[in-house]
Amino acid sequence: MEHQCTGVILAGGLNTRFSGAKKAFEKIGGKTILSYTYDLFRELFDEIILITNDPIDYLAFDVKIATDIYPVRSSLTGIHTGLAIASNRYAFISACDTPFIKKELVELVLDGIDEKTDIVLPETEKGIEPLCAVYSKQCLTSMAQSLKKEKLKIKLAIRNFRIKNIPEDLLRKKDPELVSFFNINTPEDIEVAENMIKKGQT
Repeated sequence: MEHQCTGVILAGGLNTRFSGAKKAFEKIGGKTILSYTYDLFRELFDEIILITNDPIDYLAFDVKIATDIYPVRSSLTGIHTGLAIASNRYAFISACDTPFIKKELVELVLDGIDEKTDIVLPETEKGIEPLCAVYSKQCLTSMAQSLKKEKLKIKLAIRNFRIKNIPEDLLRKKDPELVSFFNINTPEDIEVAENMIKKGQT
């Protein structure tokens, strides 16, 4: 790959809608949700980091495991931690609950990396996708300041960075139905995902 980039998987959610069970280990199509992202990252990245507050549960995966640097539960915390620990200047961030993320779409985002850009960020009519994006270590200091002040909204925390947005029309060329952004939040979403697999929509 032209740009050296670390793959970071965030697995730090509370899983309240799954009665405390970790949704990363729920199965769809005979595989755990996490395995879909993990298998893809193994194709794309030499270094993979998984951020979780329960490290022992993920020891079966061949990844670097880290817990949040700041004791504040938020996606911004996970992004900051993954970026801080990454050996590379850039990190591609993904949540653990987006099983249908497409390799071609990730590569499109990675191709947006350049010296004049701090963040490469997909954007659709529904808004930005900060958990399917590339961040530069240039973001670390400002992110840390936001976390210290407990200003946790990603959109606000990144607004002053040099952002390259990937528009929806380009995203759809790689992922026509934008299934890369489908995430599993509830047991009902698992049923939807199973039906998507059966219908060949993934």
